[in-house]
Amino acid sequence: MTIKAFVIGHPIAHSRSPLIHSTWLREHGVDGSYEAIDIAPDALPGFFERLRAGDFAGGNVTIPHKEAVFALCDSVDALARTIGAVNTLVTGNGKVHGANSDYLGFLGNLDANAPGWADHDGEALVIGAGGAARAVLVALRERYGKRVHVLNRTLANAEALLSEIEGPFLAHDFAAFPDLAPRLGLVVNTSSIGMHNSRFEWLDLSLLPKTALVTDIVYTPLITPLLADAAAQGLRTVDGLGMLLHQAVPGFAAWFGVTPQVTPQLRAKILATLEP
Repeated sequence: MTIKAFVIGHPIAHSRSPLIHSTWLREHGVDGSYEAIDIAPDALPGFFERLRAGDFAGGNVTIPHKEAVFALCDSVDALARTIGAVNTLVTGNGKVHGANSDYLGFLGNLDANAPGWADHDGEALVIGAGGAARAVLVALRERYGKRVHVLNRTLANAEALLSEIEGPFLAHDFAAFPDLAPRLGLVVNTSSIGMHNSRFEWLDLSLLPKTALVTDIVYTPLITPLLADAAAQGLRTVDGLGMLLHQAVPGFAAWFGVTPQVTPQLRAKILATLEP
C-alpha cells in the first residue's frame, strides 16, 4: 500500500519539500507519495479529521500554520512544546502527534557546512523574535553554551520571547549592535530581511571579529545581502538552504521508515529551482 505524506501551508506552491521527498522516495525505492496541499487557516480542523481517519502517515507544516496546528495535535513532543510551534506531524491509532525539526535543521546545516562552529569563545547574536527565532534559541541553548543576544526592531517583542524560553539570553533593540559586535562569534538572521534583496541598513559587519560566522535562514535568494556583505568582510558564511534540507530528514524517517541523507546532489537539485 502506498504511504502518503504531505506539506501544508497557505500558499504552498513555492514549497521545495515535494522535490526533496520525491527524490528520497525514488532513491530508496519506497512505495510512497508526498504532495503539497494548500490549506486555508479555517480548513485546518477539517484536515486534522482526515489525518485521524488515516488518510496520511503524516506531513510537514509551513507558514502560516506552525503555531495553529500546535493546538490541534493530540500530543506534542517536549521540544516542540518548548519552541511553541510544530512543523512535523505523524499519525497513528487515530491520533496526530506534533514535533519540530527546525531545531535539527539549524544544527544539521551548521554541522555540515561549518564543522566546529560551536567551539568558539564568542557570544552569539540572533536577529528577529518570531517563530524561527524560537527554534534557533533552543538549539543554541543546547549546543552553543554561551550568552546569546536577541536583537529585534521592537525591544518589547524580544523581551516577550525571552520570557517564554529560559536560557542565557538577553534582549536588545538594533541600536545595541555596535557595542555587542566585537565579542560575537556567531550571527544568525531569523527574520525575513534578506528576501527580495532587502537588507539591514544598521548592521556594520566590519565591527565583527574576523573569526565570526554569519548564517541566514532565508534561502531565496541563496546569497542574501547579509551573507554577501559578510563574505566581503572575509567572514565565514553558511546559507539557509541546508536548514531546509536537514529539517526534512526526521519526518521522512518517521513516515517511510528510512533515514535519508542530505547529499551534494540533493542540494544541487533544489538549488537549480531557486531564483539567482
